[in-house]
Amino acid sequence: MQGSTPWLPGDDSAERKHAPATLRNREPIAKVLQEELPVTGKVLEVASGSGEHCAFFAELFPGHLWQPTDPDPGALGSIVSWCAGLDNVLPPLALDAASAEWPVDAADAVLCINMAHISPWEATLGLIAGAQRLLAKGAPLMLYGPWRREGVETAPSNEVRRFAQCARSALGAAAGKGSRRRRRCPRFRAHAAGRDAGEQIDDDLSPLVQHLDRCFAVAVQAVLAPRGGRWRR
Repeated sequence: MQGSTPWLPGDDSAERKHAPATLRNREPIAKVLQEELPVTGKVLEVASGSGEHCAFFAELFPGHLWQPTDPDPGALGSIVSWCAGLDNVLPPLALDAASAEWPVDAADAVLCINMAHISPWEATLGLIAGAQRLLAKGAPLMLYGPWRREGVETAPSNEVRRFAQCARSALGAAAGKGSRRRRRCPRFRAHAAGRDAGEQIDDDLSPLVQHLDRCFAVAVQAVLAPRGGRWRR
């Protein structure tokens, strides 16, 4: 895609970021939006990322006013670049979903794409609480992501991300207890970078899943040990 580069959050190497998954999911999401969005009104997008979704939807739904947001300064610049020239897109706002205070007072719909499964649980709780504050009764809160359902298989890459998020959450708690050296998993970082850059990776992810599972167990034990607890499978 001309003028854009594959991007990981926190990477400020290019003004216009490109999230490869956007090209795969934007049209299926748009079909749902066509059915669920109100006839007109303000749509708040939480965790807009690169801004590609917002730009695409703003062109498809010109009767709606779009408010993109993201906590990442690099993302805000990318949103401005992607949405340049779109009169129905407001300037992006810095918004942390986990915060109790949002820089938006009201919205007619809230949209959040691919945040819940890769962010701390507090972000999802904050998203729901924020939507409750902003939305009128019956107004939609729409989430997109790789949800787990009983009896329905999910992609191995989603399992990797699930284990990694659990490990990061537990490791973050452990870091607060003085275990900062355990905060990061190099194997997951390399895998995630390859996925987000659209590179080929080994289809057999089971060794990585097992590695992340061990990281999670170690992290949980690091949190429980000072309290006399013990992790068991």
